Amino acid sequence: MRSWTRPALPKLPGRGLAPRLHDDASGQFLASAPGTPSGTLYVCGITPYDATHIGHAATYIAFDTVVRMWLDAGLDVSYTQNITDVDDPLLERATATGVDWRELAESQIELFRTDMAALAVVPPDSYLGVTETIQPIADAVDELRRRGIAYAVDTPDAAVPKATDWYFDIAAAEAATPWTLGSESGLDRETMARLFAERGGDPERPGKRDPLDPLLWRAERVGEPAWESVMGRGRPGWHIECSVIARQTLGDTIAVQGGGGDLVFPHHEFSAAHATALTGERFARVNAHGGLVAFDGEKMSKSLGNLVLVSQLREAGVEPGAIRLAILTHPYRDDWEWHRGDEQRAAERLAAWRRSVAELQSFDAAALDPEAEDARALELVDAVRARLHDDLDTPGAVDLFDDWFGTPHTAAANELAADALDALLGVRL
Repeated sequence: MRSWTRPALPKLPGRGLAPRLHDDASGQFLASAPGTPSGTLYVCGITPYDATHIGHAATYIAFDTVVRMWLDAGLDVSYTQNITDVDDPLLERATATGVDWRELAESQIELFRTDMAALAVVPPDSYLGVTETIQPIADAVDELRRRGIAYAVDTPDAAVPKATDWYFDIAAAEAATPWTLGSESGLDRETMARLFAERGGDPERPGKRDPLDPLLWRAERVGEPAWESVMGRGRPGWHIECSVIARQTLGDTIAVQGGGGDLVFPHHEFSAAHATALTGERFARVNAHGGLVAFDGEKMSKSLGNLVLVSQLREAGVEPGAIRLAILTHPYRDDWEWHRGDEQRAAERLAAWRRSVAELQSFDAAALDPEAEDARALELVDAVRARLHDDLDTPGAVDLFDDWFGTPHTAAANELAADALDALLGVRL
């Protein structure tokens, strides 16, 4: 599946630093690319039935900052993002609106592409939908079945008599692999049980060996999309899709698995579990997650309908760079709230920077030492790199640009500062 147009990134002098990121599995800050010439990143993509709200944008901008820092550090970057283009929420929205699920998915994927291009997000190298990878996913489920880590559950409502759903066996996986429940999320079982029920799990499904065992393969139901496979007619469970797509494009072990904070459990826990059960290797060296964004006092979510959509802001005339800047003023791991007028305040800040550069370029350049100014600009670049190296401290980096653009500088020094703002934060003057 095609992604979107790649923004041009200015080349900065010297080499940057690959960031250290908070790892939810260990609770520690870890190097994202320790001693390696490459960085591999997997970020979970959208379920395309209502894209793209500010919460989505915050997640993809956070991990776009990782990509930009890796590139600035001279790393060979491989980035994959999936699209969950067949899943219960998509099918339910299509039914409710009377739209074919494929048409709904394609329209929302196209809107997402447009939003990401407008926000200057570097596109993934591999952008794959579940519907494009049905057979490899089915093969992976079959392999788990052969290894005794998957089991069948009677499915009376299956379209084909005696067809069954297939579940991942947590206990069998813990006995046979390095993975243990909670090893990726760092959560206790009581918390996991609550989140599993809230986030698409089926803890009360009859026939399951453990209430937390996740679905691997769903047998065909009447009226639902299904594909022929080694597992019979059906479609994949949610978590197995990401483990297969990531391994297919990035290898058995990746540097960073990223996404929103609502994916810590069950999605990322079990994506990693499935991958480890197939390879015997740890799935990701770092599990990094962005905070959740609220609006009107509630977490921004499709189910609540309290969405601030990037496309609506753009249609209202808000510059995408201002939307991006508004998001960057919040630490990526923090939960925060979008307030009405945030976009306007960011637009005013960006306009002030531009006005400052335009006004100060008319300043008597003879009063400034060009060599000293060049040195100050290089110091700014290094300071911004240092802030972002520290677990993506984008608010600290933005503050540095506030200070810079508040004082006179030569045109050459301002040009380097603007390049750093563009290359590292994705905001163009």
